[in-house]
Amino acid sequence: MGIKLSMLDQTPILPEETPSQAFRHTIELARLAEQLGYYRFWVSEHHDSDRVAGTSPEVLISHLLAKTESLRIGSGGVMLQHYSPYKVAENFNVLASLAPGRVDLGVGRAPGGLPRSTRALQQGVTEAATLSEKLVELQYYVTNRVPAGHPLAGIVAGPIAEQPAEIYVLGTSVSSAEIAAESGLPYVYALFINSDENTAHEAFRTYLDRYQPKYGNGPQPILALSVIVADSEEEAQELAGEYKLVKIKLASGRTLTVTTIEQAEEFGQQSNEEYTIETQQAQITKGTKESVRRQLLELQRAYGVEEFIVVSTNLKNFEQRKRSYTLLKEAFAEEEAAAWEQTAAGRS
Repeated sequence: MGIKLSMLDQTPILPEETPSQAFRHTIELARLAEQLGYYRFWVSEHHDSDRVAGTSPEVLISHLLAKTESLRIGSGGVMLQHYSPYKVAENFNVLASLAPGRVDLGVGRAPGGLPRSTRALQQGVTEAATLSEKLVELQYYVTNRVPAGHPLAGIVAGPIAEQPAEIYVLGTSVSSAEIAAESGLPYVYALFINSDENTAHEAFRTYLDRYQPKYGNGPQPILALSVIVADSEEEAQELAGEYKLVKIKLASGRTLTVTTIEQAEEFGQQSNEEYTIETQQAQITKGTKESVRRQLLELQRAYGVEEFIVVSTNLKNFEQRKRSYTLLKEAFAEEEAAAWEQTAAGRS
């Protein structure tokens, strides 16, 4: 089973940098991804933060499509809970018409920011639909297959794209896997956000067991994870540092992952709920080309995935991020060459 390598960039605003510089880095990474042969390049959605610049993935995707030639570009992801599925479909139908066959629509259900940004994004909404309900609507509109019995039967989410954006469900839990399975959509588990391996295994098992095929598509499990590749094990360990995940657990039962304890405290205060905060060591696949390749092959066998979406936002130096992505692709280029040589030798 071969491996596809893809990138997720969160457009981090590094110390002493401006948002404009952060976006220039994202553009440069997309071009690098295309040059190196990565399969797809996704950008994220975050709100009310001075640490990341990507608040509008649709706008950024449009720019990246214009700056690249053939690379698949998409959202990782659009926070659908905030928006009208119809308007999201229109946005991505425009993108898919501008760049046929190159657009991905990854959908997440995290808030993507603090409670005040959620209130701002959902201003005037009194009874929001569930993510499952919105996903059904989104599929209707993206493919322009609104059923006859629908309250808005006959509506078109223009323009009608020859090759509509492909929809993916992003998540960190078994419940998100259930949503993806019931919707008949590809599923991306974000190990870099929830590094509990038991949860990841259960999510993928649930996804495969409950998958309901639609339009003839089979299940497509994908793993998103943090990866750091360096020229030595010592350098990789130093680059990874003591990077931690900060989790806030609200009295209502919700658990969210943020980047700092300060952000967790702010989230808890804005939520107007009782909360607890926990920190844990982030799971980062790190090492030299050889050791990271070995680790990813083990993860491929463990989770049964054919694609890894790699993120290296925790690297605080842009040149180091580029170097890490380059070394990772080199590692698997060597793997592919070795496999080809072995196959050729077996035939001789």
